[in-house]
Amino acid sequence: MAATAGKKESPLKLVLLVAAWYAGNTLYNIYNKKASKMIHAHWFIAAAQLAVGMIWSLAMWGTGMRKAPNVTAADIAACIPIGLCMCIAHGGSVLAMGVGAVSFAQIVKACEPVFAAVVGLLVPPADVKPILAYAMLIPIVGGVGLACVKEGKGIDLNVEAFMYASIANLAAAFKGKLGGSVVKGLKGDPSKNMDSANVYAVNNIISFIFTIPMVVYSELPTLKEDFNAAAEEHGFSAVLLNIALSGFFFYVYNEVAFAFTAQVGAVTSSVLNTAKRVIIIVVSAILFNEAMDRNTVIGSAIAISGTFAYSLASHSKPAAKKKTA
Repeated sequence: MAATAGKKESPLKLVLLVAAWYAGNTLYNIYNKKASKMIHAHWFIAAAQLAVGMIWSLAMWGTGMRKAPNVTAADIAACIPIGLCMCIAHGGSVLAMGVGAVSFAQIVKACEPVFAAVVGLLVPPADVKPILAYAMLIPIVGGVGLACVKEGKGIDLNVEAFMYASIANLAAAFKGKLGGSVVKGLKGDPSKNMDSANVYAVNNIISFIFTIPMVVYSELPTLKEDFNAAAEEHGFSAVLLNIALSGFFFYVYNEVAFAFTAQVGAVTSSVLNTAKRVIIIVVSAILFNEAMDRNTVIGSAIAISGTFAYSLASHSKPAAKKKTA
């Protein structure tokens, strides 16, 4: 799905990529929530979703439909921190949406720029953003805070969901910080066959490997019992289908997002990612009857708008200084 580097894609293909990205992300959230409602083994669901993507990648390489990566042991070792962060980010997201509302998890995930800004400053080399970008973190945090205040009830916070979503945000921030130079180096060497699709595929496989010990540690003792109970209540095929479809759409939307970002750049991608989050919040609220009172709506709108403004401000170029005569 990734385009060849340096080749400008047609507007029609970019539109199709956006449509696939939005549809894939929305359908992933729907099937992931359905699967999480059926079986309460969220690390298992996360691992299974990554396994689906891994099988898809191996099939594409095995059939010759896509060139297989030509990477060395050193290249794989360089990708291990990225894969670990991807594992934690994905697992945290699945857990957050499993124990809480999809809409709430998406609102908290709008705080990702806050984590990215802090990690960018603390982890060398320091990534200093324009002052306006840091100012936009205020409405992000304020908006999420307002969304947690229910009218007549005060603060109504799903602490567990908030914690998992925050862990996902932190892991995503580290992934962006640690992976930028590695990905750029891999994609810059044509002999490695590491376009956007293969970069994501390789890291997806590494991420899957890291989920295995999490499943073993947290869920293996009761996994068979939980799965049999879910199969008895909802049907074996229904449980398997929702997990498989959530894994397929998770892989598709991420691969498409990688390809799209490679073509249009970070700013345009960030803008469209903001709109995507709004769609998911609205769709999930409707499909799963998730309560959205006035404060939640206003707070999420403020937080998402702040994320949008942060994306623009953080990528803005400083004005050129005028030459004095």
